Amino acid sequence: MTADPGPAPGGRGALAVVATTGEVLAHPELHEGLLAPWERRRLAAIRVPARRDDVLAARLLLRLCVARFTGRTPAASAPAQFCPECGRSGHGRPYLPGNPEAGISLSHADGLVAAAAGPGPVGVDVEPATRRPGPRGALARLLPEADLREAAAGPDPDAALLRLWVRREALLKAGRGDLALLEWTDRGRAGVVAVASSAPAAVFCVTREPSPAAAPPEGRKRVAAGPERAGPADRDRAGL
Repeated sequence: MTADPGPAPGGRGALAVVATTGEVLAHPELHEGLLAPWERRRLAAIRVPARRDDVLAARLLLRLCVARFTGRTPAASAPAQFCPECGRSGHGRPYLPGNPEAGISLSHADGLVAAAAGPGPVGVDVEPATRRPGPRGALARLLPEADLREAAAGPDPDAALLRLWVRREALLKAGRGDLALLEWTDRGRAGVVAVASSAPAAVFCVTREPSPAAAPPEGRKRVAAGPERAGPADRDRAGL
């Protein structure tokens, strides 16, 4: 039986964290034994070792983020997943059993992982800074035309398009397009990160306490989000 995570201590806002897969797998509090049987079955089906490590690290980092958010241990911070489209558990947007108002999210990409937890809807996405989104024609079907034009007119269109993509993914994972966005480039890990949340977000390191939620840390900025809706396929992807 999963323990009730309870409310966030002290009325905190949202928390987010980004790390490398190696940092998470080396963390003394995190190990594969924390995963539920259904998560281990999903891991066993992944044949590419690097991708398996990324998925494992993302799920472990989510537990650490939830533990910081709730004040519980990582072992008592297990998420669950449910897909409203097919009515089955084990995939779909993750949630905290016993705390339906809280939001949680995770992301992984080529050796980078991120997680977020908050008192309401939250979504996080991370991508390698060297990655470039797909063909412009495909992006035109997914991103607002005005934003694409603005990105293309800038000094570094590819980097601007990547930031647009990461913002969109964070909003889709949160399930709402009207949330505030916190975005930054983690230069030490060469990653671009965005967090969409209904409450101010603080970013913490896997080895340090979170920074104050009242203001974004240096190098990070908050951006306004426009309305956006997620389709069924996007909602399924939100659960990774």
